[in-house]
Amino acid sequence: MRKITFLLIFSFVSLSFAQNISLESFVTGLSSPVNVKHAGDDRLFVVERAGVIKIINAVGTVNPTPFLDINDRVTDLGGEQGLLAIAFHPNYATNGFFYVNYIDNNADTVISRFTRSATGIADPNSEVTLLNVVQPYPNHNGGDLNFGPDGYLYISLGDGGASGDPGNRAQNLSLLLGKMLRIDVNVTPEQISAGTTYLIPSDNPFIGVSTALDEIWSYGLRNPWKFSFDRTTGDLWIADVGQNQIEEINRASVSSTGGENYGWKCFEGNSIFSTETGCDIITHEAPIAQYTHSATGGCSITGGYIYRGSSQTTLAGLYFFSDFCSDDIGYVKETTPDNYEIAFIEDLSGLGISAFGEDVNGELYVVSLYQGAIFRIIENTLNTAEYSITDIKMYPNPAKNELTFDLINTSNQIEYINIYDVQGKLIAKHSNFDEQLMTISTEMLTTGLYLIEIKNSKGSRNIRKLIIE
Repeated sequence: MRKITFLLIFSFVSLSFAQNISLESFVTGLSSPVNVKHAGDDRLFVVERAGVIKIINAVGTVNPTPFLDINDRVTDLGGEQGLLAIAFHPNYATNGFFYVNYIDNNADTVISRFTRSATGIADPNSEVTLLNVVQPYPNHNGGDLNFGPDGYLYISLGDGGASGDPGNRAQNLSLLLGKMLRIDVNVTPEQISAGTTYLIPSDNPFIGVSTALDEIWSYGLRNPWKFSFDRTTGDLWIADVGQNQIEEINRASVSSTGGENYGWKCFEGNSIFSTETGCDIITHEAPIAQYTHSATGGCSITGGYIYRGSSQTTLAGLYFFSDFCSDDIGYVKETTPDNYEIAFIEDLSGLGISAFGEDVNGELYVVSLYQGAIFRIIENTLNTAEYSITDIKMYPNPAKNELTFDLINTSNQIEYINIYDVQGKLIAKHSNFDEQLMTISTEMLTTGLYLIEIKNSKGSRNIRKLIIE
């Protein structure tokens, strides 16, 4: 198999160690693939935007007969329309149910259930429509769906498009657009005959709120193109495509009771985007990681998965994502509880990464829209001893008048320390450090949250949060 090797090169927000990975060619000859899922066995099912789902066997060969072909029902004018995602029922092996998210011939979102036939492929005549959502514009359809660890079906929908959410739909709880939905698809045949295609989980957060739709789990999303659940912890990870400046990654704990407001369009990432009426009173769930277009050359995040496989041990616990415009693959690592750092792989040209995939064993795959190919992510080497600067101590935090950096138990030599505000503006820079215990003044900082960038003499950078009281 062909391997493509890339080295992680540090940019403004980066992990504090170097990581080599390879992309190993797994399958080629696909047409505009945008989603890959498994059905509880060693096969992968790849969604092609035009309305076809194909089966990829464990050795990387494609079955000649499509699993499903609904091209006649799908609008695919390029861009963000088409057949967008598939999700298999947790009991697919016995009930044969799976669910799709597509844009129909009216240019609206359809969430449907299909059933596997006796031959092992889908019956195109078995479609049962669960949701039909009117799309005001052809972009920002969101487009993913996954079953959570609670057995419910989660569906991501974008804000309905145009630019800047002109209808303020993401904040409007009487609309499904700009939301994460959560529904119970375990309906009986009798309920279906009576017109019930899904149920509302009894603990959905907006049940009983007259101004809100019961299906909504969380809101304030611009275009959550892809999301996933951590197969180990059950946490929900959402990659939300930004507007002009910022791409963001949101995480909701498995213990979440829903109702999170991720801020759009009042916020883009941690930055204020709009000051419309109501934006001054919302409770904004800040992203756990973000990056700016100016710092990375990116413009559209593609969400992925946390690696939980067994064959690439040094990748364990890393959340992989990419940017469709820059073709950078990145990853997020939790360094300490609720403290995350982000890194990128530079100069991956010509891939057009539209999705990631996870197989039944937790191994990860990269989906190339432009090449019609799928690659498997594999590790090369990890050298934490040479590059690690996480052992540099920084205290106190929160701080008032001064901040200390302790290098006594590390061999690192600091080249500079930068202080940024949460919008990425450089506030102060300190350099020429020769001591192992260094204190800098923070008296010029007002109360709030800041980012501390530490760079050592070997070129490694580490980003930390600092609270000023």
